[in-house]
Amino acid sequence: MKKLLVILLVLGACRSRPAGDPLTGAPAPRLAVEQFLAAIKAQDLQAMSVIWGTDKGPARDQVERTELEKREIIMAGCFDHDKFRIVDESSGEGGRRVFRVEITKGTITRIPRFYAVKGPSERWYVEDAEIAAVRDICRTKPDAE
Repeated sequence: MKKLLVILLVLGACRSRPAGDPLTGAPAPRLAVEQFLAAIKAQDLQAMSVIWGTDKGPARDQVERTELEKREIIMAGCFDHDKFRIVDESSGEGGRRVFRVEITKGTITRIPRFYAVKGPSERWYVEDAEIAAVRDICRTKPDAE
């Protein structure tokens, strides 16, 4: 009986997390945007991959890893910031939430829109961000200044 219990515990510890795991996304749309921008500030691609997604769940479960990392590096370069402030929030299509976020990098300030969508397990993901609004401050490599 003890051996069976140990085997079950080991198997339980080895299982991978399912797609839409409650630890991905955020419990609220505003928090999803805040966590996404915090991950960008930290240049943390793993953290970005669990808060960026669609109504189907996190991007890491939907996009091939190499492609995912390329997209994240571009977003990190374009939305890198010294500070940010959520200016306002409104309703969008299909239950989405739209945030206008003031992003400041050095002396430049831009106000792109971020779109949050509800996914599995009532978790929120940043589905899209208005990259055109920050194109002039984008950098192509995370270490370029």
